[in-house]
Amino acid sequence: MVNSAILSTGCYLPENVVYNQDLKQFPKNLLPFIASKTGVEARRFAIEDMCTSDLAIIACNNCLKSINFNPLALDAVILATSSPDRFQPATATRVQNAIGAVNAFAFDINSVCSGSVFALAVADSFIRGGICKNILVVAAEIYSRFLDPSDFSTFPYFGDGAASVLLSATTTGERGILFTKLKTDGSKADIIQVPAGGTMLPYYKMKNPKDIYFKMVGREVYNFAINKGAEIITEILEETGIHKRDLRWIICHQANINIIKGMAKKLEIDNNIFFTNLDKYGNTAAASVIIALHELLSSNLLQNGDLVLLVAFGGGLSWGATLLKF
Repeated sequence: MVNSAILSTGCYLPENVVYNQDLKQFPKNLLPFIASKTGVEARRFAIEDMCTSDLAIIACNNCLKSINFNPLALDAVILATSSPDRFQPATATRVQNAIGAVNAFAFDINSVCSGSVFALAVADSFIRGGICKNILVVAAEIYSRFLDPSDFSTFPYFGDGAASVLLSATTTGERGILFTKLKTDGSKADIIQVPAGGTMLPYYKMKNPKDIYFKMVGREVYNFAINKGAEIITEILEETGIHKRDLRWIICHQANINIIKGMAKKLEIDNNIFFTNLDKYGNTAAASVIIALHELLSSNLLQNGDLVLLVAFGGGLSWGATLLKF
């Protein structure tokens, strides 16, 4: 049976580091709450002349060059983003051209912060179905462009970044993507949104200038993430017959350290099994899970046979999980 193995990963984080104390637009007495509320101590912001595809291109090139993989051998490039370069065309098309993947088809996926897990699932399906042999999945975000700089409930917690994963068909069945589960609750689509810019509210019909900015209902998102994150981990373990003690690492969407602690408590799992880096980068939306996966793989903390669970949750509302074996 064919399944998808990870050949390499790559990452790009903008050089511009913005620490909590650098957010001078907010009262000084509020700044300590950023870290205590979410665990975020710093984030990266892309420079003005960079767009989302620029970050994605660097992450993809880093991924391919790390094993000297020829981009001509790629069958597809799938980009997960909720901050595309433009309304159209797909941002992935610019990435495909820039990295020299001329034989690959390319398209975007927008499942907001769940995007990387959804993109990996689609890529895995193409590989298992025999449609593709080699697929580059990349997640890239520049949220700093559509956050309201004066909104303390959103602006301090997000950052920019990109990361990629090269998947290839294997018949060993012993490593790679073992199982994926995806879910959506469209009845709560308005909880996380950018109101203006689409056909529902074109810019020329805006009455509130702040409708160009990202908005979320924080408390509802917090509860959703803990409950659904813990729920989908339980479901994957039950459906695969794997015990939670067999997991070496869990990589959650890096949104809030207290969400991760809440999930751990609900699941009765040690906090130390959750790999985190949100203190350095903030919430990088779709990119967060793959950035963390890249850092984990680069840290020599994995051994052959280790099981790693990727878990993401975000707008839509959407959530999903992918079980990997290394």
